[in-house]
Order: sequence, then C-alpha cells, then structure tokens
Amino acid sequence: MRNKFLPFSPPLIEDDEINEVIHTLRSDWITTGPKVKQFEKEFADFTGAPSALAVSSATDALQLSLAAFDVGAGDEVITTTFTFCSTIHVIEHIGAKPVLVDIEEKTLTIHPDMVIQKINKKTKAIIPVHIYGHPCRMDELTDIARKYSLILIEDAAHALPSYHNGRLIGSPIKGIRWASCFSFYATKNITTAEGGMITGEESFIDKARIWSLHGMSKDAWKRYSGSGSWHYEVVVPGFKCNMTDIQASIGIHQLKKLLKFQKRRREIAEMYNSAFANIPELELPHVRTDCEHSWHIYAIRLNLNMLSINRDQFIDELLKRNIGASVHFIPNHIQPYYRNKYGYKPEDFPVAWREYFRLISLPIYPRMSNDDVNDVIEAVLDIVNKHKR
Repeated sequence: MRNKFLPFSPPLIEDDEINEVIHTLRSDWITTGPKVKQFEKEFADFTGAPSALAVSSATDALQLSLAAFDVGAGDEVITTTFTFCSTIHVIEHIGAKPVLVDIEEKTLTIHPDMVIQKINKKTKAIIPVHIYGHPCRMDELTDIARKYSLILIEDAAHALPSYHNGRLIGSPIKGIRWASCFSFYATKNITTAEGGMITGEESFIDKARIWSLHGMSKDAWKRYSGSGSWHYEVVVPGFKCNMTDIQASIGIHQLKKLLKFQKRRREIAEMYNSAFANIPELELPHVRTDCEHSWHIYAIRLNLNMLSINRDQFIDELLKRNIGASVHFIPNHIQPYYRNKYGYKPEDFPVAWREYFRLISLPIYPRMSNDDVNDVIEAVLDIVNKHKR
C-alpha cells in the first residue's frame, strides 16, 4: 500500500511556464494581449485550423460558438446525456432546447443513428462529445450535418490530441458549418489553469471574438496599445469570456510539450491495458481502429456480476489504498434540473444509465512514474481478487 496519496489528475507545470508568467506579470500587459495572440496562432497552426480564439473555458467556447452561429430561442440542439453538464447548460443559456440522445455501448460516444431520429424542423446544431478523448463517428455525423444543413460543434474538451480517420480533431470539416471547442482546465492534457479555445473558419472566429468581449468591435489590446484607438462600437449583446496573457503564458509552453505529454499518457494506458487484459471482472476502454485516443481519461468498467462490491465501494477501496479515482460522468438526464424540466426517466437512455454504474476513471497524467502506475495496478487487482464472487 502507498504511504502517500496519489491524486487523480494534477497538472504538470515546469519552469518554462512559471518564468513566462513572471515575464508577463512584470510587463505592461497582463490581460488579453500579445501572448494570447501568440497562443491562438500557435494553436491554430498545431491543429491546422484556419483560425482560433482563446477564451476563459471550454464552456464559454461552446456558448460562444452557439451565439456566433445565431443559435437561439426556438432552435433545438442535439447532444448526448453522457457528458459534463456544461455541454448541455450552454444550450439552455443561449435560449435553445437541448435534445438528448443515448451513446454507443463500446465507446460511450454519441450514437449517430439516434441523432438522426431526433432531427426535425427546429434542429439547428449537433454537439458531439469526444468522450475521454475517443473521437465520435465524425464521418457519419458530418454526413448527417451536411444532409440536414446542420451546424456541427465538437465538444473537444477531452480530445487534444485525438484523431479520427487521420483528421486531427480541431482541424477543418469540409462542406458544413463547424467549430471545435477545447478545454485547458487544470486536469486536461494541457492547461492554462482555466481556459479554452475555439477553432473554426476565420469569418466565424472573427464573429465569435466579438461575442467573447461584450460584443465590442475592439478588444483592450486594440484600444490601449501604442497603435490602438479608444473608440469602439457594441454590435451584439456579448459575453465576457476572454483569456488573459497570464493564462496564455502557461498555454504557450504547455502546447509545446503536448506531444511529449501525450506519449506518456499513451505509455500509461498501455501499461494498464497489459495488466488488466486478462481480468474478466474488468472491461477495458475500447478504441476503434480508425481513431487515435488522447487518453485524457482512462475509464475501466466493472463487470459487477463477477464482484461482491459495487462501483462506489470499489472507489472507496482505492481510496483506502491511497489511490485517487473518479467517475465520468453522471448522465445529465438524471440530474434534478433536466429531469424535472423535461420529465426524463433513468431508463430513457438505457446505455448511459447502465454504464454509469460500472465506470471508474483511474489516474493517468504525465507526472505519474512507473511506480505510481504499478501502485494503481496492484490496488485494482488486489480489490478484484478480494471481492470476486
């Protein structure tokens, strides 16, 4: 048993990030300015997107995308119940109606066939969620969006870097209106503490940028820098979602390390896969052959009929062994707000409801040593062995 608690997902911040933040703090500019612009350009270059907009969170990225695509009252947006609540909140905030569908059993991603079943004259957009970093079936979803003239906004909070059929998530999607929304929260594959990014076509990003800062035609950098002008116009009733140069100072260096971080995440996933491959009490993450997983989250599923304890008790046993774990996610249709407003029953989305009770997210992050990984493996196997039926 470990003597020291292993946290679930701490960030990896090094001297590069710290020194860049110090440089920013000692400069004349700490809010949205030149380092945000640098981060946006480098992120767009990395993904191959025409343009990018740095914002305060992935939640804001999603909401800005909906606003910039003119989604609002009277519109419906299809997404999955199996996601973090913010994916659905933003649809409510914008005044549209969220229409939930179930997930595929193997990958836990949104089911394209169920999306088709929910399309009607009010449907304006689809928000597929690349859950844990496993891409959705984007070819099929793109075809659906093209056929029904729908907007496609990728919830890519977990999906940096993820690939589907050779396409890096966040790069252009041909023939439709699209955007991709990323998260830089503290637990994500790269972090700015809080923050997010939208990638999209240049004209769309220009519109989203105005929505991101009070609907003003000029941001502070354009107004107060040496070459700026104080005058601005308010052209839409915008939000306040801008990223600061302090955050971007972290992101610039995190992005440079992304592929190194990803290599380590993949190594840890392979260690888990190897250790758990022949344990019938455990179901391992499924990765389709046409995808590359970002391994933001490594989620096992318990075969509860083979165990004498449930999922919650299993997590308690991990905690007793000083291993942090979590559950991703509680299906939103059972959350009181959505359950009460739309009258959902747990069985309305049977796959999400059933799989929720089997899921455990194990630690996976670049700071983990091989000894840390082995401690997790030994703890999981010990619990399984002690609680076999």
